[in-house]
Amino acid sequence: MKDRIPILMALLAAILWGTTGTAQALAPPNTDPISFGAARLAFGGVTLLLLVSLQGKLKLKGWSVKEVIFASFSMACYQPLFFSAVKLTGIAIGTVIAIGSAPIIAGIMEWVITKRKPSKNWWFATFTAILGCILLFTNKSSVVINPAGIILAMGAGMSFAAYTLVSKRLLEEQSPDAVVAVVFTLSAIFLAPLLFMFDLSWLLQSNGIASSLYLGVFATGLAYLLFAKGLVKLPASTAVTLSLAEPLTAALLGAFLVGETLTLTSWAGIGLLFFAIVILSRAPHKNRNPIRLNTDH
Repeated sequence: MKDRIPILMALLAAILWGTTGTAQALAPPNTDPISFGAARLAFGGVTLLLLVSLQGKLKLKGWSVKEVIFASFSMACYQPLFFSAVKLTGIAIGTVIAIGSAPIIAGIMEWVITKRKPSKNWWFATFTAILGCILLFTNKSSVVINPAGIILAMGAGMSFAAYTLVSKRLLEEQSPDAVVAVVFTLSAIFLAPLLFMFDLSWLLQSNGIASSLYLGVFATGLAYLLFAKGLVKLPASTAVTLSLAEPLTAALLGAFLVGETLTLTSWAGIGLLFFAIVILSRAPHKNRNPIRLNTDH
């Protein structure tokens, strides 16, 4: 049972991420998605930083500055890349490429860096989950093939994969609480200039501050903390594949809470996503060959 706890933590993180669409729908209509993403990182990072400081878990020694900056920059890049991709090429294509490419990129990067080849179970589960995502989003919106949007979506997937890989390296030296707090606070600082480019009047409205606090504290801070705790014991590639439970959660919330109608194709996609998660949950996971990322060049 203990072997399943890291898997459950990664899945719980993905479930919390899956609530972002429903929560964001409660925000004021004039909310810009990029400034919204920056605000949620700021709320999440600062909240966690205060908690770990009060608990005395924040150590100033033992940090790799290059890896902290790399992880923070990767997470900061994910927000504008993803939202810009969705704006250019639509929710369906943007989400499938961004979320679907992340596990494959993470698996290949982990293979190159650690020399540990992903298992057959991982490949099968990953491609099953990606197929599930494609089916799930097939009828969500009209398909727009925009080359720039596709490149941005791939960049978002690569950013999340890179964040996961470098975070795993940081977790060898620091606690999950401290890693998430420091990385997300620095990510928010990187994105701070974007806040001055957009109208922030929505933050002064009650539903604006409420949705930001929920997304920042729970769907970002708590979610990434759970993800980091699971990442301590899981291969980075497996953790990223498990994050595909995010669109699964979003679809189910949309169907049962918001009243969205899911087609048979969408339900088939949900079934494939469930199947992929079961495969990964039953497969043995051994955290060997820790990642040593060379950021000197």
